[in-house]
Amino acid sequence: MVRHATALWCESPGRYALQPAPLPPLEAGEVRVAATHSAVSRGTERLVLEGRVPESEAERMRCPNQEGAFPFPVKYGYALVGEIVDGPAERLGERVFVLHPHQTHLTVPQASAIPLPLAVPPRRATLGANMETALNVVWDSGAAPGDQILVIGAGVVGLLVARLLARIPATTVTVIDRDVAKRPFAEAMGAAFAETASGEVDVAINASGSGAALAAAIDAVGLEGRIVEASWVGEGTTAIPLGGAFHSRRLSLVSSQVGKVPANRAARWSNARRLDTALGLLDDPALDVLLTHRIAFADAPDRLPGLLQDDGPLAITLDYAPE
Repeated sequence: MVRHATALWCESPGRYALQPAPLPPLEAGEVRVAATHSAVSRGTERLVLEGRVPESEAERMRCPNQEGAFPFPVKYGYALVGEIVDGPAERLGERVFVLHPHQTHLTVPQASAIPLPLAVPPRRATLGANMETALNVVWDSGAAPGDQILVIGAGVVGLLVARLLARIPATTVTVIDRDVAKRPFAEAMGAAFAETASGEVDVAINASGSGAALAAAIDAVGLEGRIVEASWVGEGTTAIPLGGAFHSRRLSLVSSQVGKVPANRAARWSNARRLDTALGLLDDPALDVLLTHRIAFADAPDRLPGLLQDDGPLAITLDYAPE
């Protein structure tokens, strides 16, 4: 029986550390999970590691099972995959996704350990939280068959958004990124790639975290089109260009944040239903190209800060060795 665990903590700006995590005896309705992989959400976790979570957003930005408090020290993360090793007999050996920080073993309520679809490999399943975000963005975009769509920012969320949009019949999806090395990733998602926007689109989505990109998105959208801001910039500020033709074109600017299901779906869609759907959408081998970097959990304090500062990696996963 496992009696101890190890967790990854953000201890100070730019510094991670591994810390022991107590594992109390299981209570009724709980399961114990041994982690096999977890994904690092580069944009959000970089802001957390840099101590850039605004005080006003600290409560809203808490993740399930978080310990500590912003700015430091804090145990943060929300995309862990593992195997149930203790609990009800009928669930032993089950592969599950858990919204939980990076940790070798964990104890959670049974309902929090969500079974993986049989066709989804464990490492790909770590994209579950990012896919849930992407699904919310697509809902907020209102994109429909035949639309011309621009996605700015070829990070994991932007590329997942592009993948979902490209599967809507007759859409034309173009991913914009200043890094031409992202071209093959965009094309693997079924989208075109460009370094700058050209022409007029029905919907533009900014997933880059850049104010200049938001301005480009606004410029690209036609009459009564929609712009979705899918980025979170923490304590940063962005100037929104509402002059020029913004007013006369009757444009809509929408913020998309995964904490809430969009209002037009909230009466029918719970967060649990949305996450189940997101995990099902990972039954797509094309998504494996997004899993560009993997490191051993034990090496995370040394290697992860540098990877978070590098714009090259897409999905970074931590691999857990048995203790």
